Formats: sequence, C-alpha cells, structure tokens
Amino acid sequence: MSAVVAQTLHVFGLRSHVANNIFYFDEQIIIFPSGNHCVKYNVDQKWQKFIPGSEKSQGMLALSISPNRRYLAISETVQEKPAITIYELSSIPCRKRKVLNNFDFQVQKFISMAFSPDSKYLLAQTSPPESNLVYWLWEKQKVMAIVRIDTQNNPVYQVSFSPQDNTQVCVTGNGMFKLLRFAEGTLKQTNFQRGEPQNYLAHTWVADDKIVVGTDTGKLFLFESGDQRWETSIMVKEPTDGSKSLDVIQESESLIEFPPVSSPLPSYEQMVAASSHSQMSMPQVFAIAAYSKGFACSAGPGRVLLFEKMEEKDFYRESREIRIPVDPQSNDPSQSDKQDVLCLCFSPSEETLVASTSKNQLYSITMSLTEISKGEPAHFEYLMYPLHSAPITGLATCIRKPLIATCSLDRSIRLWNYETNTLELFKEYQEEAYSISLHPSGHFIVVGFADKLRLMNLLIDDIRSFKEYSVRGCGECSFSNGGHLFAAVNGNVIHVYTTTSLENISSLKGHTGKILREISAFDVTYTAIVISHSGRMMFVGTSVGTIRAMKYPLPLQKEFNEYQAHASPITKMLLTFDDQFLLTAAEDGCLFTWKVFDKDGRGIKREREVGFAEEVLVTKTDMEEKAQVMLELKTRVEELKMENEYQLRLKDMNYSEKIKELTDKFIQEMESLKTKNQVLRTEKEKQDVYHHEHIEDLLDKQSRELQEMECCNNQKLLLEYEKYQELQLKSQRMQEEYEKQLRDNDETKSQALEELTEFYEAKLQEKTTLLEEAQEDVRQQLREFEETKKQIEEDEDREIQDIKTKYEKKLRDEKESNLRLKGETGIMRKKFSSLQKEIEERTNDIETLKGEQMKLQGVIKSLEKDIQGLKREIQERDETIQDKEKRIYDLKKKNQELGKFKFVLDYKIKELKKQIEPRENEIRVMKEQIQEMEAELENFHKQNTQLELNITELWQKLRATDQEMRRERQKERDLEALVKRFKTDLHNCVAYIQEPRLLKEKVRGLFEKYVQRADMVEIAGLNTDLQQEYARQREHLERNLATLKKKVVKEGELHRTDYVRIMQENVSLIKEINELRRELKFTRSQVYDLEAALKLTKKVRPQEVSETEPSRDMLSTAPTARLNEQEETGRIIEMQRLEIQRLRDQIQEQEQVTGFHTLAGVRLPSLSNSEVDLEVKTN
Repeated sequence: MSAVVAQTLHVFGLRSHVANNIFYFDEQIIIFPSGNHCVKYNVDQKWQKFIPGSEKSQGMLALSISPNRRYLAISETVQEKPAITIYELSSIPCRKRKVLNNFDFQVQKFISMAFSPDSKYLLAQTSPPESNLVYWLWEKQKVMAIVRIDTQNNPVYQVSFSPQDNTQVCVTGNGMFKLLRFAEGTLKQTNFQRGEPQNYLAHTWVADDKIVVGTDTGKLFLFESGDQRWETSIMVKEPTDGSKSLDVIQESESLIEFPPVSSPLPSYEQMVAASSHSQMSMPQVFAIAAYSKGFACSAGPGRVLLFEKMEEKDFYRESREIRIPVDPQSNDPSQSDKQDVLCLCFSPSEETLVASTSKNQLYSITMSLTEISKGEPAHFEYLMYPLHSAPITGLATCIRKPLIATCSLDRSIRLWNYETNTLELFKEYQEEAYSISLHPSGHFIVVGFADKLRLMNLLIDDIRSFKEYSVRGCGECSFSNGGHLFAAVNGNVIHVYTTTSLENISSLKGHTGKILREISAFDVTYTAIVISHSGRMMFVGTSVGTIRAMKYPLPLQKEFNEYQAHASPITKMLLTFDDQFLLTAAEDGCLFTWKVFDKDGRGIKREREVGFAEEVLVTKTDMEEKAQVMLELKTRVEELKMENEYQLRLKDMNYSEKIKELTDKFIQEMESLKTKNQVLRTEKEKQDVYHHEHIEDLLDKQSRELQEMECCNNQKLLLEYEKYQELQLKSQRMQEEYEKQLRDNDETKSQALEELTEFYEAKLQEKTTLLEEAQEDVRQQLREFEETKKQIEEDEDREIQDIKTKYEKKLRDEKESNLRLKGETGIMRKKFSSLQKEIEERTNDIETLKGEQMKLQGVIKSLEKDIQGLKREIQERDETIQDKEKRIYDLKKKNQELGKFKFVLDYKIKELKKQIEPRENEIRVMKEQIQEMEAELENFHKQNTQLELNITELWQKLRATDQEMRRERQKERDLEALVKRFKTDLHNCVAYIQEPRLLKEKVRGLFEKYVQRADMVEIAGLNTDLQQEYARQREHLERNLATLKKKVVKEGELHRTDYVRIMQENVSLIKEINELRRELKFTRSQVYDLEAALKLTKKVRPQEVSETEPSRDMLSTAPTARLNEQEETGRIIEMQRLEIQRLRDQIQEQEQVTGFHTLAGVRLPSLSNSEVDLEVKTN
C-alpha cells in the first residue's frame, strides 16, 4: 500500500439538509453532519472528533441518536443501495455496532429515523413511492412490523416514538398525521383524521400522549390521544418601523373543522422556491423541540418562538421570541435573518438551545438570556463561526502565516486559521468569486470575480480592494513563489502582472504539451490534484468526494490509500508550504484540514527557520480615527467623572436631610409606642386575674361530671358483658349447624355435578349448531354494517351538535346532583372509616398467613432444586457409563488391528534380517556424524547463552534510563509546585499594593524565600543540558536495542532451522541403527543355528555312540552364546536410552533460550516401541 497517510483534523462546514442534523451527546459535545462525516464538537474546548461515513457512500440522508445517548443511526446510500449504520458512541473511537443493508422489501432510501425509549427498537421511514414504515429490533436485524403509510406518493417528513411507550408511534407528512400502535406483530392506526388535511412539517411529544404539530401555513395543533385539544396560528405582520414581527392569533379550544391548506408543499426545496416567487403570509414551522416548560418552534425566516404551558389549562402561550441577528459583514444585512430554521435541539440541562438553518449555519442561545430580555426579542449567536452556504470555488494558503483563504458561490471571501481553527476575516460582495490566491506574506489576496480581477489588502478587521483589472470570469489565479508576480486566467490566455508596478508584463497563449504517463482512475473521475513540495507524494480528489493518497512518481499498480471526505465532488485541494497539512474543499461547502503522516505514523518533518508572522496591516486613516476616538472617549470619561462627583455630593446632601427627618419621626413614634405598651400591660394583668377565676370554676365542673360518667359507664359495662356471653353461646350453636349443612352440601354437590355435565353436553351440541347459524348472520350483518357505516358518517356531523346541546344540559343537571351527592358522601365517609378499621384488622391476618405461605413455598422450591440436581447427576453418570462402554468397544477393535499388524511386522522382520552385514559400516559413519552434530549443538548453546547475557545487559540499561526519566519528572513537578507557591505568595502581595510599607516587607520576604536559592538558576540551566543529553543517549540506546533485537530474531531463526535439521537427521540415524542392530542380531542367531546343525551332522555318521557326548557339549555351549547375545542387546538398549535422554535434556535447554520454541512436528521415537520391537525379534 501507499506510504502516505492522511488524518482528519478539523472541518469548517455543515450539511443542513440531512434530517435531524444536530443534537447533543452531552452538555458540552454536539454532533452534526459535515461532508461525509459526523462531527463530535466540544463547545468549550473547541476540539472535533470524526465518525466517517461508510465506504463508497454517496452521502448521509438522516441521523438519529438513542435516548440513552449511546447509539447513533446514520441513513446512507452506499453504491446506489440504502443502508442504516448504527455506531456505538461510548467507545473511543466510535465503532460500528450494526449495519442494516439486507432488506426483504422494496426501498430507495430512508428519510427519517427514531430510536425507542429503551433504545432497543429503531423506526425508519422510506421515501415515496414505497412510503413504508419499518419497525426494527435492530440488534438482531429483525423486522418486527412493516406498514405502508401513504398510497398517493405524498412526502413523509418525520417519524417518532412516544417518550414513555415503545409501542406508540407518530408519523407526519403532507396531508397525514397518524398515530400507530405496535401489537401482535403489526402496526395499527389508532387515530382518525377529521377536517381538511394539512401539510404537517414537524411534530414533537410534549407528554406521554400529547403531541404538538406544525404546518406550512403557520398553524400549531395540540393533539391528545389523537384528538385535537388546542390550535394557534402565527401571522407575519408589518409593524411601523418596517421590520417584520410575529404575533400569535386565533386561539381556539374546539374540535371544529379548519380552513383548507393553501398550496401544500412536498419538500423543503419546493417551499423555498415558492416563497421566493410570492410573499407568503403565513410562516412555515420546519422544526419543533420540547423542553420542561413547553416547546420551541421555528416561525418563519430567521425566527424562533418559545411557548410555555399555562398553569390552569393544558394549553400554551407565547412567552419569548428569538431572532437570527443581522450580519454587519454582509453586503445586504437584511438577508442574514431570512434563512429558515430547519432543526432545533435543547441541551440535556436545557441551558442552551442550538439551531441549524437552511444556509448551513449553526446558532446557539443560553435560555437565561431569553428570560432577561423581557419585552424585546432575544438574538442567537454563532455556535462556531459563519460558514459557507454554497460550493467553494477557490482555495489558497501562504508561507508567513497559518491562513487559509476561500471563496464561494455565496459571494463571500473567508480567511481561516488552521492552527487555532478559527475564522479570522470574512466579507460578502455583490458578485460571485471563482478563484483566490494569497500572497506568501499573508498581507494581500487576488480574487477573480465574475466581472473583474481585484487585488486587495488584508487589514486587521477588513478586506479592501486597491487595484482592479478587467478580467471577466477568472477561473484560476495565483501568486508566484516569491510574491513579486501574480497570474490570472482569462479563457485560454494567462495574464502575468507584477505586484510592484501592478502592470501586465506578459500574456501566455496556446499551451501544448505531451502526455508522459497515464494511469487508470479506477471507476471514478478525478476532479482535483496536488503534489507535495518535496515531490514524494500526491493527493487526488474524486467526483464522489473521496481523497486518494499516492506515492510520487506514480506506481503502475492500484497502490493508494482512499479516505472518505466530502459528500459531493471535490473542487480544490492544497498542501501547506511545509507539507504538514492537506486542505480540501468541495461543492458541499465544507473545508477539511488533514494531518499528513508517513507510513510509520510520523509527521512529514520540515524544519522552519522562522516562526509564523504576527504582523497585520492597518491604514493610517484608521489609526488616526481610532486615536481621535480614544481622545474623545478620554475627555468624555473625565467629564462623566466630574458630573458623577457633583451628583454624588448632591445626593449626600439630600440623604443627610432625609436621615434627620426620619430620626425625628422615629423618636416620636417610639415614645407613643411606649405609652401604648404600658396601657396594654395593665389590661393584660386584669385579664390574667379574670382567666384564673374562670379556670378554677371549670375544673370543679369537670371533676363532678367525671364522677357521674364513671358510675354510668360501670353499669353499661356489666350489661355488655352479659350480652357477650349470650352471643358466644349462639355462635357455638351456629358452628355446629354449619358443619352439618356442609356435609349435606358435599353429598348434593356430587349428584348435581353429574346432572349438570349431562345437561351442558347436550347444550354444547345445540350451541354449535347455533354458532354456525350465527356466523352466517354475522356475515349478513357485516354487509349491513358497512352500508349503515356510510350513512352514519354522513349523519355524524349533524348529530355532534345535537349531542353537544344535550350534554350541556346534562352538565347542569349533573352539577346540581353533584351538590346533593356531596352531602351524602359526608355521611358515607363516616361509615367508610369504621369499615376500613375492620378491613385493616383482616388484612393484618392475611399478611401473617401470606408470610407463612411464602416460607413454605421457599422450602418447596429448595427441595425441587435438590431433585433437579439429583436428576442431572443421574443423567451425567448414565452418559459417562455409555462413554466408557464405547471406549471398551474401540479398544477391542484396536487390539484386533494390532494383532494383524504384528503378523505383518513378523514377516517384514524375516526379510530385513537378510540385509545386516553391509549396514555395520554405515552405522560407524552415522556415529561419527552424530558426534560432529553434538559438537555443533554445544557451539549453538554457547552462542545462545552469550546472546541472553547481552539482552539482560540491555534490559538493565533500559531500567536505569527509566529511573533517570522518573527522577527528571519528579524534579519538573517540584519546580512546578515551587512556581505555583510563588504565584500564590505574589498574589497575596498584590493585596497590599495600596500600603507601601507592608508591600515592601512582603516583597523582601519573597526575595528571602525564593531568590536567595542561587542554585535554582544553575539547575534550570543544567536541566536543559541534561534533558538534551538524556534524549541523545536514549535515542542511541533505542537504536542499539532495535538492531540487537533484529540480530536475535535472525540468529534465532537460523538456530531453529539448524536445530530442526539436526533433530531430523538424529531421528533418521537412530531408526537406521535400531534396524541394523535387529538385522545383525537375527543373522547372528541364524549363523549359530547353522553352525550347531553342521557340527551335529558330521559327528553322527562315523560313530553314533560317541556322538552323544559332544552333542551335549554343543547344547551346553549354545545357551552360553545366547546369554552373551542377550546381555549385548540389553547393553545396547541401555546406551540408546541414555543417548535419547541426553538429547531430550538438550532440547529442553534450547527451548528455554529466548527466540526458540517447541517444534510440534518433531518427536523422538518412544522407548516403549523400541523395546517391543526388540522383544519381538528375540522371540
């Protein structure tokens, strides 16, 4: 791949026609679409992070964020196919969670989306002619329901979920307002539209079942459960001062039909076209956003209205008006507030309101400002800075300043700072600008307008023209590298001018040249190209908005990095003078800055001898005017001081007189109050005496009444006790009677059940026949119902008004009856309180019984768990028994196969015994080779140990450098702490700036505390040298470590290959040795047998009697020979075992060395197999 890498740093631009194009991620971060990216922008810290679009994406269409702020859904068109990509915002960087691109239904694109309150479901609306509403369980990519919203190809603008209910959905569009509920796998409509259809542009949920909807005629409706509850209209009026204002009119509370919509408009573009041709009397409500007090809505060009809920009623009233401010830099300031507000969003704390407009601008306002500005409309502020609202046609940079100059078809020139990411200057003109170039000093620009070529000065706060040339429609212009010349294109002629005399020095015509090389563009069209100043890299812009980074000179193959950038063809590309930053502009009006890296992630190093210049141009007249204004302001300040002092003296005189008057008045009032207080005290004493006498009389009365009450109550208690005993006897008798009745009832119950079953079975048969007849009746009734339904719908409107009059009469009657019932409820409440006490006692008994029941249920559940556990153990044991039986069967099969294998091996052994003697020489040669290999292994082992020592030394050096770095950091922290302490002490000294003596003492204390440390200066000087030396040594050590690591890896690979080769040779040699030994042993046994047989035959022929003794001797010698042979084989086996053990130990040692790993494929032959072979041969 290409060695050049580009990374997005910042973007200046917005794509306003993406649905739901701005929202808050948290209190500081907002998300909006720009180019083919979604941008996370921190409002406080001013940084940007990017979520790139899908590969081969043709642009974003709609966005939606989940209520828990965790997921972001993006609707795109990828290779002319719709797709929905869901990103997880909590991860850094944001990663793709799901991609929905396989659909079982026809779809061209998704124009609106919404997440459910629990973020598990996603709602998506397709464009006409399908107009399908899709309800997804998006994590499983499962379509829960799909329904066609419209059959007349009317546009649908917005879909949303209820904020508390996953199953309730709202859809608005041209002539449609539908509430749907998800139930039993389908979406069913729950409301019915009444009256004339409206063009509903936007809606929002203000409560669980309340929705505010806006139309293209400036009407706002409040619907509750699908029924209209409130309506208001917003009218544009022409006030006396000539500026337009909005007033809310015509509030109603009825369900009456509304006037028809005049010219329903299907899309935003058509609305804009219609408004440009004719002055519309009604503003269009493109956006509505709810907050805790009410809602905000767009109310025509450049205006937003805030509505607050009324306390007594469920209606809303207009509370504030917010306007887009007039732009002083524009050539027509009145045009800046004529942009439509397309999207509104409140921050999570509802402190700020953010708005996006049709001219790709972002505005914000703090809600506290709207409350302060009572009576007058509040004004928005730019969220970032004014952005381009049309395709960018020109792009330029300079050498001495970090500036970017752009011109656009929106008739503006803007200067951006790519270091601070801010807008330095901008100005609008009456003509469109097609090209621009910055002087290398950054003080002048050349701009090619539709009618003229202009050379301009860049002042501190303005862009002023000082020379014009009659070059029409200049498509390209550029300053020379030194800035002493500039060139402009006019048709096929290039005019060259000097910047000193400002004259045309030459004109170039008739360009001819040969094509040196041509490479394929790979299915795209290249629209812009730029080559670095170093001549090693090249960037190309395509017609689909992507950027390709290539090596230069151009490679033959498809070797480049491609990045998603813009949503439309790239018009201009540029690299800064130091090749650090890439700048791209496109027809979508966005300007991107990219950081350029090489393949290792390092920046393109280009040393700057001189920093960026900070000088600016200021005209002499401006300086003189400002100096004059400053003098006037100073004189004005002095005059105001004199006036204020005079006014203060007058006020002091007035206040002193008022204070005297007030003191005299208060003294008089205090004396009068004292006299009143004495009078009141005397009255109080009299009252106390009277109250004491009255209390004594009351106490006497109370004691008498108490005695009388005690006597009466004792008599009543005796009577009640006698009644209680009688009732107890009655209850016992009643219980006995009930028990008898229960027994009788049980007997009768069984008989009655049998009779009832027979009776109901007969009835069932009758009912089935009746059901069939009823079904036929139902079908006939349905037909009748459809006919009657049509008639009823026609008579409904007339009946509604009749019913209304009836219900008003009923309301009056009900109010009268309500008053009567209130009296009765008082009596019932007393009865209810007595009954409630009895109920509470019963509930307490029930709760105790429930507690016991819960305990028993817990015991039952625990026992059930034990039973399930035992069942699982039984199943597991059955499975283990079956596994063991299978294993026994497999082992038996293996045993049979081994028997067959043994027979084959015996046959092979007999054949191999014939080839033993010539192999003994080969064995000797092999042994010598093994010894040489062992020597090589020892050398490798020594080399590995030496490398390990080198690595440990390097690790120790690294640790030492780490410790030094930590010490240096600690020193730096100590110095920062000392500076902070000095700052705090200095701040404390400033408090005594009005008292010279104390200030002198404090400064002297600071001098003694800090400055007398003479070594601090030396340490500061030494620190820089130490840091440089430390950095140099660290780089040296890092290089050494990198080279050593490479050497270790290479040597490790060599050792590994040699080690594998030696191991393989050892294994083959050992196998050959074993085979030769077996053959040798077999041949020796054959020789001994043949010799014994020959000796026996010779002695038998001459003398049979004497032959018996020698045969016995031979038989005795043969076993001795066999015994010696067995000892020899035993010795050979033991030697082989020791040799194999030694080799295995060496392998383990080699594995422990760094850079070596175990070789899974190489294994030595097991000792058990070799022993088995030898035993077979001996037998």
